[in-house]
Amino acid sequence: MEFLVNIVIDVPAQVPRTELKRLIQAESMRARELAEAGILLRLWRTAGVWTNWGLWAASDRAALDKHLGSLPLYSYMRVTVHPLRDHPNDPQRSRDEPHKPDDGRGA
Repeated sequence: MEFLVNIVIDVPAQVPRTELKRLIQAESMRARELAEAGILLRLWRTAGVWTNWGLWAASDRAALDKHLGSLPLYSYMRVTVHPLRDHPNDPQRSRDEPHKPDDGRGA
């Protein structure tokens, strides 16, 4: 299952610079591990703010939450998760894949 995840990071000013630097380095390493495992598929930064959007894969929401919770900066994050499903008009769909009508209510 794929999820579109928005993460806003808000580290309090009281966190020492050395600790923040350590957390950022650890975050980068953990993100690389999650990408190599096929869990973090894509990642985009939002210009001008410490926010990102990511395309994540997990077996279900509980598994995704476990992966997100493994991020070193997690305690400073506000996370919004949007479960995704295929769209019948997705331009990336294969031309020979049969079209299934969708009433838009999800299933």
